[in-house]
Amino acid sequence: MSVAVERDRELRRRRHRKKKVRRLRARLEQTRDPEERQRLIAKIRRVSRYAPVPES
Repeated sequence: MSVAVERDRELRRRRHRKKKVRRLRARLEQTRDPEERQRLIAKIRRVSRYAPVPES
């Protein structure tokens, strides 16, 4: 039983992380301020290390 519970938590974390990265990437597309862009890129990398992010 504990394996299923842990798996549910893992899936919930993964889904939330995916949703959060999508929201951050959408904000990144909207902004043109270089400081804000760098901050959002850093946050995306913090949330999900391997998520594809534009360099600048």
